[in-house]
Amino acid sequence: MNESNCPVPKDQQPTNEFIELSKSRIFSLPKSKKTFLFILLLFWVGTFLLFVIISSGSVYFQTATIRYILLSFFCSLSIPFLFSIRLYLGWNHIFKRLTSEKVEYEESGWYDGQIWIKPINLKEKESLIASLEVKPILKNLIQILSLIIIFALLGILLFQYKNI
Repeated sequence: MNESNCPVPKDQQPTNEFIELSKSRIFSLPKSKKTFLFILLLFWVGTFLLFVIISSGSVYFQTATIRYILLSFFCSLSIPFLFSIRLYLGWNHIFKRLTSEKVEYEESGWYDGQIWIKPINLKEKESLIASLEVKPILKNLIQILSLIIIFALLGILLFQYKNI
């Protein structure tokens, strides 16, 4: 953005917010789908072990061991799910700010919100960033979230089966 005619503070400009989010260690994880899946798998295994340890303290664990291991297995999806949701919300916020025609900003606090209409050349530049950089990340996150939801629903259906 041209600083001479842009009233938006530097840290609230959508392009700069995108750059800061891209530099973040956590928010840059979904850029590579394989790396992100590996990290989510590590979270899943770690929380699974934690959930098994917690459920092993139950009296019923001794009579229905397989059932509680399955319960721990599918409940441990909650941590990767919440982590993925947080990443999705952050990237979706940036996507909306990049594709918006207006930029909402605050000069000194929450009480003095302003709106600035982007010039056409800036709008085109930010739309290009949104479609080439942010949209594939959102697509990856939606696919991963869908996979987690499918596994969780499968676990719920399997847990309802009484013979396990």
